[in-house]
Amino acid sequence: MPLPGESMRAVMDTIGYAFRDESLLSVALTHSSWVNEQGGGALRHNERLEFLGDAVFELLVTERLFTLFPDAREGDLTRLRSSLVSTVSFAAIARRIGLADSLRMGRGEEQQGGRDRDPLLADALEAVLGAVYLDGGLPAARGVVGRLFEDRWPAAAIMPVKKDYKTRLQECTQRLKGASRGLPVYAQAEPSGEEHAPHFTAEVTLPDGRRFTGEGQSRRASEQMAARQALEALGALDERADAQEKTAVLRGSKKSGIYHFPGCRCYNAAGNDVEFRSKEEAEKKGFRPCRVCSPR
Repeated sequence: MPLPGESMRAVMDTIGYAFRDESLLSVALTHSSWVNEQGGGALRHNERLEFLGDAVFELLVTERLFTLFPDAREGDLTRLRSSLVSTVSFAAIARRIGLADSLRMGRGEEQQGGRDRDPLLADALEAVLGAVYLDGGLPAARGVVGRLFEDRWPAAAIMPVKKDYKTRLQECTQRLKGASRGLPVYAQAEPSGEEHAPHFTAEVTLPDGRRFTGEGQSRRASEQMAARQALEALGALDERADAQEKTAVLRGSKKSGIYHFPGCRCYNAAGNDVEFRSKEEAEKKGFRPCRVCSPR
């Protein structure tokens, strides 16, 4: 049973891509809870497309950052990518383009607030990109990613980027010697919990064989928590840096509707009269990033 045409047209208009095979988009917008309530059978949901879209996002964001910042080091590019390819980032984009209004989900999921859950929104955005890739190939997907992230490329260059736990752990293990040196390996257990609130558990194995687990509401979050446990065991967890990151704020002007990152020339402007803890919070309240301070 395809989605209503107006729902799919709204998504196509927003992302700037017209599907040749609209059934792909219909599947991308269908949550597993809806299929389960319909009895399953031959009906399809978006989890496979989400898996594909995740990989396409990572490739194309990496490609774009590589081109935009030719002098950036590998570690800096990795951290920039982590700030863009994340559940929080994808969910913020999904909210901005109104993707939740076009999703098809079960009543239970709906009643549990599924349309406003970050992991569900992020998964749906990934599924839509996976569908675009299957329908139009890499050029079509590249165009969609460019439009979705249009206001985020310059912001990424200005914003001080947090080194996430996975990045820190990788850097840490590569500095070690002997059998302890190498890359950590991540594995996922089967999700548990209710369908509307899945619970994920990840395990990271260090080069020396030690293993650590982490839990979260998304695969990414659980892997980050596993990496954090490993860092703590290695004595490499910088709690002071974490505390400083949590207190960093963005500043904006209610009159202009623009927000600024620490380091922007306009950050201390007299007209700034509101503060945010994250760019997602700012954008959820209708603010947009400063372009005046963006690199040319």
